[in-house]
Amino acid sequence: MKWKEFIAQRKSEIIFTVILLTLVLFILPKFLNFIELRDGVILPDPILKLYNPVNLTWLTFSLIYISLISAIIYFSTKPELLFTALQSYAVLIIFRMIVMFVTPFNPPADSIILNDPFVQLFGSGEILTKDLFFSGHTATLFLLYLMADKKYLKFTCLIFTITVGLAVLLQHVHYTIDVVAAPFFAYVSFSLVRIFKNKTTKNN
Repeated sequence: MKWKEFIAQRKSEIIFTVILLTLVLFILPKFLNFIELRDGVILPDPILKLYNPVNLTWLTFSLIYISLISAIIYFSTKPELLFTALQSYAVLIIFRMIVMFVTPFNPPADSIILNDPFVQLFGSGEILTKDLFFSGHTATLFLLYLMADKKYLKFTCLIFTITVGLAVLLQHVHYTIDVVAAPFFAYVSFSLVRIFKNKTTKNN
């Protein structure tokens, strides 16, 4: 479906998506600042105890932003995929805020800070360390894997997801459970959006 046809047929969906995503992105930095001020627990993690942390910040963000920029360019010619991705991402953020609220964790004691320039831009400028369960970076890349409609894209997104997941673990930025759970929440977010869209299409 081309953009002209999509806009003509999906005006309500476009408006809803823009409002939802804007609202979620407005609330997110305020919520993250609240989480950062809250005290939590340090989880026992036998996997992290096996090795000393390594600073892989540049590798992590290089892969993340290469993936995001490539996805925006690719989805720009596929409005159906683009809006499904935006909707799934909004649901993913909502899930993440909910589970972070009920899981007050402190970062691993020897964690090397991962300074996310995107969060710093839209946040208060404070470095965030307690936005832990689940790993948003891993979940976002896995969401791109689910959205990809070409085999080579799926393979690339999967490799990037695994690499970033391992990188944040090697840096002790996240607990193992944060990374392991991330693909599950991405899959649920994508599935809920797809189910809702299918039901809406049938009703119309």
